Amino acid sequence: MSTNSPIGFIGLGVMGEPMCRNLARQSGRTVIAYDQVAAPLERLAPDRVRAASGIRELARQCGIVFMALPSGAHVEAVCSGADGLLASVAKGTLVVDLGTSPVDLTRDLATRFAAVGARYADAPIARTRQAAEEGTLSIMVGADEATFAELKPLLETMATDVTLCGGTGAGQVVKIMNNMVLVETVVALSEAIAIARRAGVDGKVLFETLTKGSADSFALRNHGMKAILPDVFPERAFSTDYARKDLSYALALAGQVGVAAAGAETADTLLKKAADGGYSRLYWPVVSRVIDAQER
Repeated sequence: MSTNSPIGFIGLGVMGEPMCRNLARQSGRTVIAYDQVAAPLERLAPDRVRAASGIRELARQCGIVFMALPSGAHVEAVCSGADGLLASVAKGTLVVDLGTSPVDLTRDLATRFAAVGARYADAPIARTRQAAEEGTLSIMVGADEATFAELKPLLETMATDVTLCGGTGAGQVVKIMNNMVLVETVVALSEAIAIARRAGVDGKVLFETLTKGSADSFALRNHGMKAILPDVFPERAFSTDYARKDLSYALALAGQVGVAAAGAETADTLLKKAADGGYSRLYWPVVSRVIDAQER
């Protein structure tokens, strides 16, 4: 298909909807979108995003197809099956996973798409829902250099930082490690504030002072100051279940390459306690409540 062919976008959730909107507004290309829920498609209509009736219809019209889906299992479901992308895309189509998926699945899908004459790249996103709305995400790409050059202008409609991390799967490796480090950092912040409060130091004083020293971080300023400190963990944000899903990818990858990731295992244990304690659908820094309640 030509470089001016429509762009497909599958998955219009919390992150996918604003990303699709920015793509439509800034790319100058026709965008055709699909989601099982009608509401985001209706909200995107004023931005001239056309709704597809299904994956097959979308795939047959689009030279590039983005997926912004909750998990690797969802990616596999969209790609496979009689009406999935593998059965529907034209030769030369580029399929791009914007979500966080297992590395082995990513590389397997790249092989399967190559077998039908299509291409596959991983471009998982990082940062917050606000960043998705503002087009200031960070995107980590796994692709060859020619594919990256083709993708970069489109990704820059959604992100301020677009990094080529290596070949297929490298974007997922970097994103999974990003999330692993973030989760472990939030666990450390949760432990720090619990200890400080019991030792008689105000949590706000602690976190504000940490921002002035070597413990400063994105996690402190966002997850710590905006969620842990005020004890606010809404639904319709990145949930405990989603955090556990991403951490499971990190632990699986660690096992595959022979690294004992004790910190990640501890974090997963605490997230499981949060999920089992009724917090599975709440914003995942709610793990701080579990840590605060623990006694030695």
